[in-house]
Parts: sequence; structure tokens; C-alpha cells
Amino acid sequence: MTIVQAVRDALYNEMKRNDSVVLLGEDVGLNGGVFRATEGLQKEFGEARVMDTPLAESGIIGAAMGMAVNGLRPVPEIQFLDFIYPAFDQIVSEVAKIRYRSGGTFTCPMVIRSPAGGGIRGGHYHSQSSEAYFTHTPGLKVVYPSNPYDTKGLLISAIRDEDPVIFLEPKKLYRAVKGEVPEGEYTVEIGKANVVREGKDVTILCWGAMVPEALKAADLCTPRGADCEVVDLRTLVPLDEPTILESVRKTGKVVIVHEAPRTCGFGAELSALIAEEAVEYLEAPIVRVAGLDTPFPYTLEHVYMPDAERIALAVGKVKNF
Repeated sequence: MTIVQAVRDALYNEMKRNDSVVLLGEDVGLNGGVFRATEGLQKEFGEARVMDTPLAESGIIGAAMGMAVNGLRPVPEIQFLDFIYPAFDQIVSEVAKIRYRSGGTFTCPMVIRSPAGGGIRGGHYHSQSSEAYFTHTPGLKVVYPSNPYDTKGLLISAIRDEDPVIFLEPKKLYRAVKGEVPEGEYTVEIGKANVVREGKDVTILCWGAMVPEALKAADLCTPRGADCEVVDLRTLVPLDEPTILESVRKTGKVVIVHEAPRTCGFGAELSALIAEEAVEYLEAPIVRVAGLDTPFPYTLEHVYMPDAERIALAVGKVKNF
């Protein structure tokens, strides 16, 4: 399957299993979504469970929250992550806080799906990586898979979770990668990173569309004498600190890669974690490879987004080659 097929398969399986799972968003019904992630689901489950909405993100999330606190398990789609900001108040002030505000009387089991990141020449309104905004908000879980198997398993886990989940899908990889995906239901645990390539010299921390680039970079660095370990975080909140720190203590050198702008990106939080918990193991400064501190460009997308060559240069900086 591709990632977009894995998304649809996860939604289909959970809707068949649980009648309380409903989908809503702009064009998710009759049209099957702008990326066709929900194609055919309205025909299968009806308009009462797969609902087209107006172009009003605040209304989409507000309605989904009302459904969630009243017993449903809504999966609202925000067509592009860049469009989520009109719903920001609903998410951070209401959705994330209802369990705490109500003293546990209400939970909000909902999954906010959204394509994220660049790589499709979408310019500054269709390419942003805003995960750090949501990792900063207590009460939200933030999931960002990189391959079809994890996408399906993590999405099923997210739908079954009792708290709200921001589920970000790397649109650059939607149809660019394929992988074996089991039929039927299975879960991937939220909060567990995956060491996708073992190594002894340098730890590369990454997620989403940066995982394939990190693996390419690791291959580029092997002939130069750098054996890179690539850790796919998969979920940013909750964060798998033990796996990260175990890798760092083994290699002593760290490169962090993300698409989002460098300043206050999630890489800064990872750097702080490593500095606080494993500084005595570091043999070189932590290096971040990130997007630029500018609006996302159109014509210079290939310059803005980290790639294997930029990551390899960062590895060379910490490994001295």
C-alpha cells in the first residue's frame, strides 16, 4: 500500500468495527478528499457517517468536539495543515483541555487528520509543518508517521485513544513510498519510536518525510566512515525518551532533522532533552538540519527542504570528515 491507501484502510476498518466512528471535513464525502484518502467511504457508510462540511475549520473542529464529548469518535480532516489556524482556538482552548476542565467528567476521543509538510510544490499556503504548535499544548497527542505500515497502525491506535490526537500525514510521501500492510486490524503503539537503521557513530533523529532522506544520507555517509543510526520518532507527544537517549549514549553524536523552520522547531526540544539527560555522552555539538526561518517558498522548495545531502553535511560536521 501507499500511505494514502493505508489511511483509507485504517478508516475503513475502524468504521466497520465501531459505528461511533464518523468522518467530517471539506470534500471528504462525495469527492473522497483532495488526496482521495476517504474515497468511497461515503458510499459505503452513508452521509450520516461521512459528512461534507463548509469551508470553516473552526466549525469542523467545534462540531467534532461536540460529537466526541457525546459518545462519538469523530475523525475530522483539515484539508491542509496550513488551514488549521482558524480552528486553533477550538483545539488548544477547548479540545485539549476538556478532560482537565471537567475534572475527568468528559473525554474528547477525536483524531484531527491533516496532510502536512512540503514536497508537492504547494507554496506557502500548502506546505507548512506546524507540529511544534501542538506539541506545546498539554492535552494533545501528536503523531507523525513516515511509512504505510506505521500509518495504518498508528491511525487505528489514535482512533481508539480516549484523548485527542493530532495525526499528521506527510503528503510528500502519500504515493511516493509503498510498503507491506497487513489486512484487517492491527495497532502500532503511540509513544514508541522505531530505530529504522542501526549504527554506532551518529544518531539521526527524524520523523515524517525526513525519514527517507535520513536513510539516504546514512547511505551517503557510510563510505566516509560514519555508521549512522536513524531513529524515526513516529510520535512527538508522547515522546519515546528512552529510545532517543539510548541511541545518543551509544553514538555520542546527534543530528536532528525536520522540515519546520529551525527556530523553536521540535528539534530544539530534542536538543534540550539530550543536553539535560545525556550531555556527558556527547562528543560533538548537536546539529539541527531544518527548514529556513522564512515563509515556505514555491520556486525554491528544493532549497528550503532538508535533503540527504544537507543531512550528510551535518553528519560530516559532527564526525569531522
